[in-house]
Amino acid sequence: MARRYDTNDASDRTTGLREAASAVRRGELVVLPTDTVYGIGADAFTPEAVGDLLEAKGRGRNMPTPVLIGSPNTLHGLVTDFSEMAWELVDAFWPGALTLVAKHQPSLAWDLGETRGTVAVRMPLHPVAIELLTEVGPMAVSSANLTGHPAPEDCDAAQDMLGDAVSVYLDGGPTPGIVPSSIVDVTGKVPVLLRAGALTADELRKVVPDLEVAN
Repeated sequence: MARRYDTNDASDRTTGLREAASAVRRGELVVLPTDTVYGIGADAFTPEAVGDLLEAKGRGRNMPTPVLIGSPNTLHGLVTDFSEMAWELVDAFWPGALTLVAKHQPSLAWDLGETRGTVAVRMPLHPVAIELLTEVGPMAVSSANLTGHPAPEDCDAAQDMLGDAVSVYLDGGPTPGIVPSSIVDVTGKVPVLLRAGALTADELRKVVPDLEVAN
């Protein structure tokens, strides 16, 4: 039976975050608010949990799960060949709605799907998300919806779709909006904007003037 906690209530928030962290460590799924939409998350280093996440969404391995982190410092253990321009993007836009696609450390024992040696990573601008990520470490997180359905802006919508596939729901009220994060590929010499979302190419070019836009 799924448990749900109101993170706008101080007592419920403390209990909910504790229960969510325990669930993640057990390899179970949780739903959490972010600065874009609600996400469904699992321990990034538990392949079975990530597989359960993809199954709950009805999503194939050909659409790998992004990873959310609670601090830019976590990047040092996750990625390799991270350029100076990539760090400038981190400094300018994290926490926030910027996802970076980078080469992941080849030694990492994770399975996020068919990533071809890369990881899409982001630090969200949401206190509940950051607190949970700080407690449990990197999480594989995708929008908390069934594939093909709208991404949820509130906990009710997420729970209606995912039900008891999720152990703990953290209800932070409505999210700020459904505009997705912008995605920039930093695996090459020049950053490439793969998806324009909350951040436009012009905004990103103020930090990395050489930014290219994918066709």
